[in-house]
Amino acid sequence: MSHALLLDGVSKSYASHAAVKNLSLAVPAGTIYGILGPNGAGKSTTLRMVMNIIIRDAGTIQLLGADPERDRSVLRRIGFLPEERGLYRKMKVTDVIVFFGELKGMQARDARREGDRWIERMGLGEWRNAKVETLSKGMQQKVQFITTVVHDPELLILDEPHSGLDPVNQEVLQDTILDWQRRGRTVLFSTHNMAAAEELCEHVCIIAGGSKVLDGRLRDVRRAHRGTRYRVEFEGPSESVDRWMAASRHGRAERHGEGWRLELAGGDPRALLDELNRLDVPLSRFEHEQPSLHEIFVSRVGDAATAHRRPEVAHV
Repeated sequence: MSHALLLDGVSKSYASHAAVKNLSLAVPAGTIYGILGPNGAGKSTTLRMVMNIIIRDAGTIQLLGADPERDRSVLRRIGFLPEERGLYRKMKVTDVIVFFGELKGMQARDARREGDRWIERMGLGEWRNAKVETLSKGMQQKVQFITTVVHDPELLILDEPHSGLDPVNQEVLQDTILDWQRRGRTVLFSTHNMAAAEELCEHVCIIAGGSKVLDGRLRDVRRAHRGTRYRVEFEGPSESVDRWMAASRHGRAERHGEGWRLELAGGDPRALLDELNRLDVPLSRFEHEQPSLHEIFVSRVGDAATAHRRPEVAHV
């Protein structure tokens, strides 16, 4: 399997604070990969080391096959969206997009043509000649995104890309990310938005306090944490079924919507299923539930979300 990005033992400290500790990860080419963690976990510091904005203290980085510290030309093949906006507020929308395109090696006419296409796609057509400072935060975020993709990079690195976007524009961004992957490109993004990560990512890495907590394919991570929770539903209401579920010897059952959630207390789930099928109302659903990414995140990160926090003196 080819990889768009490899980190091996990467670390970074600020004075006595270890922002990133011996981090290793592998981002397969052509995938959407999420770096997840609470605020202050080390996500932004990691991405800035990948982009060689911050020099790592230890470890190795291979970005599209090159070390960005030794071969800065590889950075022209990357689209990087920082968490904070880096737009020139007095410039017109089109002009700022062309400027960033030229920084990535594009000819001005090509940057203008591609910029116009993206402006229309992101619903900013009537704002193309407006100064950046007159735009809302959400529109500025879309302009920032266009400056990230206008040069058609091989790898997108997005730091909290949903920040400042309303739900409609979050959908636009997510559709664009999925389209990017369908074209065979790689997308790496950091977030603490578990719902967005669960919808988009194939692979995830959770970090807390600067250290990796887990990583892998999302489906494998969910399967490994699925536990013993079952979803049980019946064709219709029944007082006898309710009494049986509430007193079940198979585990603790609680009402959940139109059905029940049952934590199996050991034993064979097939025995439970046999008894459910003998009740006086037909069973319509019996499913071994996988936990949400949010639940996995909370269970694995826990108090680490706050235990390692410090006053913000840098984006970490």
